[in-house]
Amino acid sequence: MKPGKEGYRLAVVGASSLLGKELVAVLEEGKFPVSRLVTFSTDEDVPELPIIDLSASSKTSVQDGDVNEAELDFAFLAAPLRELPAFLRSWQDQAGAAHCSVIDLIGEGLGGADGDREAAAAPPAQQVKVPFLDRLFPASGVESDPAQVFVSAHPAVIVISSLLLRLAARFPLRTAVAQVFGSASESGSRGIEELQRQTMQLLSFQKIPRQVFGAQLAFNLLPRLGRTGTGEAAGLEARLGRQLHQYLGERVPRPALRRLQAPAFYSLGVSLYVETSEIVSPEAATAALAGERVRVRRSTQDAPTQVEVTGSSDILVDRIVSDAARPTGLWLWAVADNLRLAATNAVELAASLREPARA
Repeated sequence: MKPGKEGYRLAVVGASSLLGKELVAVLEEGKFPVSRLVTFSTDEDVPELPIIDLSASSKTSVQDGDVNEAELDFAFLAAPLRELPAFLRSWQDQAGAAHCSVIDLIGEGLGGADGDREAAAAPPAQQVKVPFLDRLFPASGVESDPAQVFVSAHPAVIVISSLLLRLAARFPLRTAVAQVFGSASESGSRGIEELQRQTMQLLSFQKIPRQVFGAQLAFNLLPRLGRTGTGEAAGLEARLGRQLHQYLGERVPRPALRRLQAPAFYSLGVSLYVETSEIVSPEAATAALAGERVRVRRSTQDAPTQVEVTGSSDILVDRIVSDAARPTGLWLWAVADNLRLAATNAVELAASLREPARA
């Protein structure tokens, strides 16, 4: 795909969501050539807005129907859709013949107005992509047409895959277990607001809201959402498992996975246990992990936290320790800014689909 004279034409669907705002920020901060950037707000906290052109040459609002699929090069999905914008309905009707490449950051695909994504017409194929890992650890297979949906891997999938693929490149792995500690930002601005309100009202001995998480999250840890929870985290564990299976394939043992809801506003943490076929020292494992996007702490440094990593696209890993009861077992703790890592990966995915990178 070749850009126009001034760059690519982009659409961000769900630009008013936390993830959408981060994506727009990454696009504006980076060197990705953009000639036109239009956004479509679908955040549940904000009334639906028309598409707004954010390019320097035009600040005027336009109607959804005025944006044609053929006039766009990339469309980023940054929030669940209750109803498809007109240009995406046109894209869906054309199947593989469409011009625009769709990059899905939420991993739910294109649903209909009734919200039933499973019943919605699916594109011919979907690929889970992590561009910087694809360069380092290319998987065998035929590359699909760029006019299909590309799933930008969930940040937890990026973190787990980064660690496992690097270790497996040096040492045979037998098994792995991953626990993902998600933050309130996973449920968007409503999740952030509810955690804040829960914290303040608990300290004031007042009744707390439970609409998003269905239970007390403040000063607490949830293995799953309560029965009245409505946050997007409800089906996330299964989605992470599917993405890990699709992306990792048979390259490493498929990790057993559990997701927990942590009382943190932003970022995610991953506790990863791996067993190797031979005894591996923490020093050797640290050397294997060092590289692009991954930084490992020394024992003399403080442990990385979800607060510290906010605003960075790096994966911070604490010093690796051996399991006291299993000589071949290793424990790893990693943190990453879920919003920044997701947005950065999506922009890098779009860049990887450009003609120079595909030639």
